[in-house]
Amino acid sequence: MSNEKDLLTQIDSLGEQQLRRLLVEHLTRRKLGLYWESNAIERDEALNSHVVLPTLDEKLSNLSAAAEPCRNLIVEGDNFDALRLLTATHRGKVRVIYIDPPYNTGNKDWVYNDHYVGANDRWRHSQWLEFLYRRLTLARELLTPDGVILVSINDENRARLELLLEEVMPGRRLGTITWRTRQGSNADQRCFLSVDHEHILVYGNSEFRFKGFEKTYEMYSNPDSDPRGDWRPDNLTLGFSYRERPNLFYPLTDPRSGVSYPPNPDRVWVYATEQRLKPGQRVQAKTMEEFIALGQIIFPSEQRIETWHTIEALLNAIDKGDVPKSGKTPLLRRDLPNLEYWVGRPVGFGRPQFKRYKADLRNQTQPLSSWIVPSFEEGDYEAENSLISGTNQEGARAIAELFGDRAFNYAKPLSLIKGLLAQATKSDDIVLDFFAGSGTTGQAVMELNAEDGGARSFILCSSTEATAKEPKKNLCRDVCAERIRRVAERMEDGKQSLGQFAYLRLDLLQPADIAFDATSHHAFHLLGLRERQATSVLQKTNVLSIGGTEELAILVCPEVDNGTLETLATWPANRLSVYSPRPETVEQILSERGLQINSYSLLDALLRGQTTVASN
Repeated sequence: MSNEKDLLTQIDSLGEQQLRRLLVEHLTRRKLGLYWESNAIERDEALNSHVVLPTLDEKLSNLSAAAEPCRNLIVEGDNFDALRLLTATHRGKVRVIYIDPPYNTGNKDWVYNDHYVGANDRWRHSQWLEFLYRRLTLARELLTPDGVILVSINDENRARLELLLEEVMPGRRLGTITWRTRQGSNADQRCFLSVDHEHILVYGNSEFRFKGFEKTYEMYSNPDSDPRGDWRPDNLTLGFSYRERPNLFYPLTDPRSGVSYPPNPDRVWVYATEQRLKPGQRVQAKTMEEFIALGQIIFPSEQRIETWHTIEALLNAIDKGDVPKSGKTPLLRRDLPNLEYWVGRPVGFGRPQFKRYKADLRNQTQPLSSWIVPSFEEGDYEAENSLISGTNQEGARAIAELFGDRAFNYAKPLSLIKGLLAQATKSDDIVLDFFAGSGTTGQAVMELNAEDGGARSFILCSSTEATAKEPKKNLCRDVCAERIRRVAERMEDGKQSLGQFAYLRLDLLQPADIAFDATSHHAFHLLGLRERQATSVLQKTNVLSIGGTEELAILVCPEVDNGTLETLATWPANRLSVYSPRPETVEQILSERGLQINSYSLLDALLRGQTTVASN
């Protein structure tokens, strides 16, 4: 039964606000574009049903008790709940999100809920789209102003996912990168196709840029000792015909030699001539005459020069094909206008070029190509601005080398994720993967930091993937976290600390129960994540330090008594930010002792950012 039918049977029991919500959704729903079955009330209830609080599993974490708070997180639990937590702690802090979500193949291997769907199920795509929509709308709130989401998807579901991302991040599509998954196979052919590629959809905020690749300057030199520095010859034409751009179709004459050069009827000159400008008209760039005066137009020094003294001689040369050419294109033809101009003039058979200076380059890098070169084809063709990646076999081999067997299927190759992150991240960025699987993204972050000395951090969200048949299965603990631990152990001396991480589990509490069931453990880790995007081993003291400096300390007090107040009064910092169950008392007593303090409610801090209104 569809959701619409379910709602019709429930209308009599819905409250006024719920009915208003449904009416607004119906009246504002767009009729053009991607449409799938959804329920606004269910969305709101999912966002507001529980408060999500973190708890640290010290045994599964890879932390030192004396270490600084750790930004690397591995979060066990439903990624929807993990994202709800992160919106309260990391909103606007994550620069790169990479995910490899389930591809909705129709197989009974989707462990994110209990409602398996078949390949021919009428509502299969609705369920998948709603599943991703709820997570992506949370994820977009985590991005920095220059943040980006990279989403892997197969060819079959690419179109649907692109339309969904347009709903979530309208107008922020940056493009698609294509990755070769294998060398070719006879398996799973559909008519005449062997599907050997996947896509990475790129949606970014306005300030995001890939790093690109450094340009090669081998073609630049300064043979004439030009005071403006190195230069190279460049094309002087534009990809329009003389019919499309008649004002840019004109004879070009070298003022020093008097030799004239015919324009290309299929590719007109780039720059306008002063002779064709109307009175008062201005052009965006310099005119051709201005560039000539600056010495930036290179006229041929050695070439054939011909003069036709009659129109008959010119036409005869045209018929014979004995006229200047650009490639195989004759630049003088019978159907072109103003042929009489070329009679009695010295005509050059060479082509003028533009002197392009290295100093004038707007960008020092070449943009990233949308094609990822397979490593087995590396060197077969020029691909200086392309990433190079192995196939999915590389991902399988990496898991087998670490665990001795196929502990996880369909792992992406490390070279793919590492290449993407090398292009998308800066040295201290936070990278999130909320479909972390075997933890490839975490390993990629660690290896990049080891190579360039960066301080990137990772957040990996993974479920246990336990089922009724395998109730003890725990992918997050036994594969994802274990992989990061083993990779860290294999790193060279001094770099093992790059693999430190806090292993978090999620507790779901009713808002009304927070005052009774939330613990100091919850408060310490939640506030540490919110204030510093980091957490550490819980301290066994009456005042818990989240961090700070001599200027400002951020502290959590599970209880307020005389001992707590005395500890706060002697804390070595000029100002204190204190979270406690009795904020008024703490502020009053410490203020009377002359301390600068910001006192906050511990209960409010636990609830902040966790109850929201669904976004449309």
